[in-house]
Order: sequence, then C-alpha cells, then structure tokens
Amino acid sequence: MPNDILFQELLVYFLGLLITGVVGGLIAGLFGVGGGIVIVPILFWIFTSLNFPNEILMHMAIGSSLATIIPTSISSARAHYLKGSMEIDIIKKWGGGIFLGAIIGGLAGKYFSANELKYLFASIAFVVALNMFLKEPIKLGKSLPKFKIINVIISSVIGFVSSLMGVGAGTLGVPTLVALSVPIHKAIGTAAALGLFIAIPATIGLAFSGFDVPNRPPMSIGYVNLIAFFIMFPLTVFFAPIGVKFAHRINQRLLKIIFGIFLIFTSVKMLFSIIF
Repeated sequence: MPNDILFQELLVYFLGLLITGVVGGLIAGLFGVGGGIVIVPILFWIFTSLNFPNEILMHMAIGSSLATIIPTSISSARAHYLKGSMEIDIIKKWGGGIFLGAIIGGLAGKYFSANELKYLFASIAFVVALNMFLKEPIKLGKSLPKFKIINVIISSVIGFVSSLMGVGAGTLGVPTLVALSVPIHKAIGTAAALGLFIAIPATIGLAFSGFDVPNRPPMSIGYVNLIAFFIMFPLTVFFAPIGVKFAHRINQRLLKIIFGIFLIFTSVKMLFSIIF
C-alpha cells in the first residue's frame, strides 16, 4: 500500500510537470512571458500535494521556474527574432538594468517569507489579468524615456520584481513597453529575449541563497529542483516556437481574455492558500 501511494504521487508529479512544460512553452511564445506566470503556481500546487514544507514551497517553485525560463527564453526569442519582432535597441537600453535587478532579487529571495512571495505573485498576476481585459492598452508615452537613468530604474524594477515572482520579462515588460508605444508583437519578442537577463542571474542567486536550506525536494540545488527542470524544459523549448506561430495567427483579444481569467483564478487561489 505505501508503495502504491508513493507511485501515485510520483505519477501525479511527472504528469503535472509534463502538462506544465507544454502550457508554459505555449504561453511563453504567445505572450513573451517565459512561461513563469503559469509554471510558478502549478509547481507550487504540485509541491504542496507532495507535502514539502510550506515555508519553502514558493521559493522552490520560483527557483525551478526561473531555471526553466533560461532555455525557454532562448527558444522563444529565436523564433520571434526570425519573424522580425524584436527591438535590439531596447535590449541594449534595458538589458543591464534588468540583469542588475534580477541578481539582487535572486539573492534577496530567501529573506522573503513564503506568504510574502505569494502576496507579491498574486497581486501582480491580478493586475496583469486586469490589463488583459483592456481593449486599448494604457499609454504612458510615445517612446522609451530619453534619459538613461530612467531606463535603468524602470528596467531594474522589472528585473527585481520578476525574479521574486519567478517569471520572465514579459509579465511586466510587455505591458510597460506597450504603454511606451512599442507595437505589441515587438514588445512580446523583445521581452522574450530580455527574459534571459532575468532568468540567468536570478536562478544563480536562488540556487546560491537556498543552498543550506533543509528539507528541500530531492535533486535540488538551492531553491532549484533539477527533476522539475529536466522534465519541463525540453517541452517548453519545443512548444515556445509553436506559441510564437499562434501569436501571429489567432485572435489575440480572445486569447488575452481567457488568459486573464486564468490569472484571476490563480491569484484568488493563491491568496486563499494564505488566508485558510
């Protein structure tokens, strides 16, 4: 009987990671978000079902998600680049700030409690969901700021918050770029590339900062679970370019509404996990 229960738990874990990899890859290609906005909550629920300590669940989900975003961003960014939907000039202006913010966030992650990270993820996901429902995006300017320091501040905040959420640059970067009058497809493609500037330093930071934390899942380096990474990343890499193709063909308005509903459900469920 105990062996049967263990087998069932492992089967659920394996199937859950497979589904997460497929969905995360598609979402990464469609929205340039690196898939983390989907991967983090699903990993959190999977780790919860396996009864790992509550105080490290969110940290493990975030760290494992960021590791997966590295190859996913490469795959997604390459597909967008081949379609001409990437602004290299924006990457030059924002890359350094995003990298700096991400490495600070990765190293600082262990100082945030699990509930604080849940609140951060749920609140940002809810705001992103509301933005999905808008017919016309909010406009803050006709172009990126002219002053370098302002670009550094904006990009650093995006990198810092994104690393604490376990997401790529698209979750905050795409709506910010669109608000600064960057065309949506260009914003998505550029954010996919900028995801690397978040995922690499933040993953290293979380792997380092969680190295001595006890009771982590087996096969973990710090807050990065290698089992989750190696099962998910081949799928996210394969399905990200497919998501890119869909992004240029299907009704983006309908897709955003569906994704927005999913994000609201995710936010509410995560908040309930804190309250109850």
